Amino acid sequence: MNKEKILENKLFLYLTEFFAGMSVMAVELGASRLLAPYFSSSQIVWTIIIGTIMIAMALGNIFGGKSADKNPDPGKLYTRILIAAIWIAAIPVLGKYIILAVSALLVFTVNNNFLIIAAFASCMLVFVFPLFLLGTVTPSLAKYSVESLEDSGKTVGTLGAFNTIGSIIGTFVPTFITIPAVGINITLLVFAGILFIISIVYFANSKMSKRKVTVSAVLFLLCCILGSSGSFAFWENGLTYEGESVYNYLQVKETDKDVILSTNVLFGVQSVYMKDTGLTGMYYDYAMAAPLMVPDIDTEDMEVLVLGMGTGTYATQCKKYFGDMEIEGVEIDEKITELSRQYFHLPDNVHVTTYDGRAFLNATDKKYNIIMVDAYQDITIPFQMSSVEFFTLVKEHLEDNGVMVVNMNMHSSEEGNINQYLADTISSVFSEVYTVDVPYSTNRELFASNNVNLYKTFEEKRKLLENRDLYNLMGQVSDNLNKYNAGNYILTDDKAPVELLGIKVIDGLIKEEAGYYKEIFKKEGIKGLVGSF
Repeated sequence: MNKEKILENKLFLYLTEFFAGMSVMAVELGASRLLAPYFSSSQIVWTIIIGTIMIAMALGNIFGGKSADKNPDPGKLYTRILIAAIWIAAIPVLGKYIILAVSALLVFTVNNNFLIIAAFASCMLVFVFPLFLLGTVTPSLAKYSVESLEDSGKTVGTLGAFNTIGSIIGTFVPTFITIPAVGINITLLVFAGILFIISIVYFANSKMSKRKVTVSAVLFLLCCILGSSGSFAFWENGLTYEGESVYNYLQVKETDKDVILSTNVLFGVQSVYMKDTGLTGMYYDYAMAAPLMVPDIDTEDMEVLVLGMGTGTYATQCKKYFGDMEIEGVEIDEKITELSRQYFHLPDNVHVTTYDGRAFLNATDKKYNIIMVDAYQDITIPFQMSSVEFFTLVKEHLEDNGVMVVNMNMHSSEEGNINQYLADTISSVFSEVYTVDVPYSTNRELFASNNVNLYKTFEEKRKLLENRDLYNLMGQVSDNLNKYNAGNYILTDDKAPVELLGIKVIDGLIKEEAGYYKEIFKKEGIKGLVGSF
């Protein structure tokens, strides 16, 4: 079979279109997972990914059409597909290093919008070129498969259908099958392998030199070996667990004192379990003031709901210090719930529902004495859990004089910051709102209720605490608890730009942190900078 004869097989051309479309979507999803541990998986990052990929595909369409008209040699197309396959296979090997290098360079040169610029630059360097090459597939195949003007519409339509069906499969298979099962690295290698096989099938029936095939095979095999066992957090040693779920990159690290969950390697600790049964030293401790703010009921008799359960740190701590109160949680990531039982000793009598927090409230009529809202996703709160409508729904699920406690990260003194928006929004729903900053962190805890005696109740109950550590901590909370003076920054379902607000605060934190290292670099150069870490 010669080169021209294989092109007479329309099915082979359609399959090329099918697998190209499938691989484009798989790489797009792969881009989101590769960037998420470093820049989050927010809508802003998704916008950057989709935008850059569409640019790459559009340029590929133009180049592919011109190339096919100028030199209708199918070997050039399948060479481009082969190069794309090897490039995609190399992403698990080199992608994370490129992203970190870009971030390290930009942190010293960019003063504003660091996350946006770094994510865009990383996406351009890592993903645009192979998708540009795959963008040349459709116009090139149209050139090779259209035999006459009479059937051109049918042929091009069939190519488009195969591409679309491939894209659909390339969307669902990584999300629901391969990424949760084997992770993003293997997923990228699988789809790169499909493109590689398509190219080799063509060249096996053409005159491509055996040397080129051999070199390509060696490069691809090398990428498979080096990329299949890579870790996102390659600088970490002795991780207890590292894996991926439908929603998150997950990392469990264990020390002599605690067990820690991180769902995003550059954005700190999401959950912690204390082996010595003491306080965590984190915002969970401050949030335990909420049960002391509910009047006329003993803490062990309270019913508590945690929206954003994580591995159950808040539930575990509340049961430890307040007795066997009834606690249930809502966690959208089922894998995190599995980890909570395996590594974080979440009590068996704490029921966890795998669901979105707001959807859960819409589906139940049950009321609670305490509702804890801790639903941060990467760097910000999901917009649907930040609006007037959501907090009104929370209020409707609180018993009379019940208390909502909200963990607010990234507090800032700048006017119109995300926490001011959240606090103003909550104040439009609840009559009593108090806040307290957590020392040595960027967290702020907010307590809201319609109980006008909330502070008085807290003062009375905290003085009766028998546990000395908790008593001392609640004294610190009392000393720093402030009644919130509401403004007019209101978030609604229609308008809740929480991701832009969150990134604005993150930029400020990065700028502040980078300033320290910039000064060292100016004074002592690279040597001094390296020595500061």
